[in-house]
Amino acid sequence: MADTREKTVGIIGGMGPEATVDLMQRIIRLTPALDDRDHIHCLVDNNPKIPSRIKAIIEGKGEDPGPCMAGMAQGLEAAGADFLAIACNTAHVYYDIVCAAVRIPVIHMVKAVLDHLTEFHPGCSGIGILASPAIRITGLYDNILGPAGIRMIYPDPEEQKGLFQVIRQVKAGDLGSGVQEQYDRVCGHLKKKGADLAVVACTELSILGREKAPAVLDAAEVLAKRIVDVAKGIKSI
Repeated sequence: MADTREKTVGIIGGMGPEATVDLMQRIIRLTPALDDRDHIHCLVDNNPKIPSRIKAIIEGKGEDPGPCMAGMAQGLEAAGADFLAIACNTAHVYYDIVCAAVRIPVIHMVKAVLDHLTEFHPGCSGIGILASPAIRITGLYDNILGPAGIRMIYPDPEEQKGLFQVIRQVKAGDLGSGVQEQYDRVCGHLKKKGADLAVVACTELSILGREKAPAVLDAAEVLAKRIVDVAKGIKSI
C-alpha cells in the first residue's frame, strides 16, 4: 500500500540564521492551507555554530563543516524527519557527507534548480550566477547545470568582490539602501554580460528579495517549493 502520510522535513539551517527563517517563511507561503493543520511539519536545526564555509572553501584554512552538518542530519532523523533539506547553496558542497550519515533522502537544491530550468526555461543556454565566490571555486552549479548544456555567467572579479561584500553585510544585519544598490549594480552587470536570467544562488541574497534585471530564479524559492511538494506527496525527491 502506498504511503499517503504527509512527510516531515528536517532543515539543516543556520547558514545564516536569517536565511533559514526566510526559507521557512517561503515554505509557509507556498503551502496551500486553510488552517494551521494544513501546514507541513518542519523540524529545524538553526545552528549558526556550523564551521564557516567561507573559511573552509574560500580561505582554505577553516574547520571542515561536513561532520557538524552530518551530526545535525542525524539529529533531525532521530527527531522524526522523513527527509532533509539544506538551507544554504554553498553548503551543498557537503551534500554527500550528509547523505552518507542518514538513512532518509536529502533534497539537492541545485538539482532542483536544474529541474525547474528544464521545465520552465527549456531554451535557456546561459544563466547569471549571483553567489559567493565559493560557488565558482567549487564548481557546484557548473558540475550540475553544465552537463545539461547550460553555461554559467559569473560577475567579473571587481563586481564579484562587491557582491561578496553584500553577502557579508547581509550576514551582519545590514539590509540598507547601500547594500541594495550594490546588489542591483551587480545584477545590471550580469545583464550587460548577456544573462537574461540569473539564479540567486546564495540564501543571504534571497533575503533582499529585490525585483531586478535580469529576471531571477531564486534557488531558495525553488527549494521551498520542492520541500512542500515532497511533504505533500506531489513530487518525489
